[in-house]
Amino acid sequence: MYRRFLCLLLCCAGAAVAGDEEFNGRWIIQPLGENNGRVLWLEINGAESGTVSGAMVGGGPGGQLDTIRDARIEHGQLRFHLERRIGRERTVHVKTPVTAAIHDGRLLGAALRDAGLLLWVGERAPLLLDSDDGSWKEGTPAALFNGSDLSGWHTLRPGREDGWSVDDGILKNRRQADVLVSDAAFWNFRLEIEYMVHPGMNGGVGLRGRYEIQILDDHARPASDHGNGALYGRIAPRVNASRPARAWQALDIRLVGREVTVVLNGIKTIDRAVVEGFTAMATDWQESEPGPITLQGDHGAVEFRKILLTPLAQ
Repeated sequence: MYRRFLCLLLCCAGAAVAGDEEFNGRWIIQPLGENNGRVLWLEINGAESGTVSGAMVGGGPGGQLDTIRDARIEHGQLRFHLERRIGRERTVHVKTPVTAAIHDGRLLGAALRDAGLLLWVGERAPLLLDSDDGSWKEGTPAALFNGSDLSGWHTLRPGREDGWSVDDGILKNRRQADVLVSDAAFWNFRLEIEYMVHPGMNGGVGLRGRYEIQILDDHARPASDHGNGALYGRIAPRVNASRPARAWQALDIRLVGREVTVVLNGIKTIDRAVVEGFTAMATDWQESEPGPITLQGDHGAVEFRKILLTPLAQ
């Protein structure tokens, strides 16, 4: 299958190629083969102008939103590298060349990584028209965590549930625990979570399995799009409302369509901001459909004692 895929990618440089402008837009990318269930995301602008710009999630190590550089389209093939951000600085790493071409309306691509060649297929991101306009009413709240066991949850990769445990009503993860995924899927909702992060550790909460709200020990640091309560790599809180490590904290998240509101420890830090696309924690590619709540477990010790979801409907 991989050989045929590479042949298609290379053959798209033939005579009957798509117009350059067809590369423009936002693409949801499904990697082929083993990629720990992760989904990638790409945005391309200006393809028809000869000055191509954009950004990618998951193309390089770390999976954050990376700017594309040195982009060009030649003979029906889009080629670019990624610009990596290290800490609060920006540094160019010319180590992740990416090639893509359009075939039957889909984007076929390959990225060269340290672990080898990553092949993927991209579909256009859908329009999500729901707006948090005041017309959405709260339904019946449901406790996603029962305080006793992992009922209602499974791990992204089957058979790795032993990375999570419940102790005295507290949900805990072990080192390198797999992503925990709710059995149920949700669309528009309010999500209330109480959690504790250990010193120097971080985690995340995936909304619909696509958009990560970061959990991080960053008390008293400047607010950033990688900070506690941020939409990871995309939307920074207006202030850092984090409590110190080992203190219980409260997230109150509201998601309607692409509009997200975050209240951290009683302070509204993100107000109806537009979620433009996936973040690094994305595992569910069907963006127009309901998706699960996911918990990140492989980035350090985080504990949860409340996970309450209230559906929103008109």
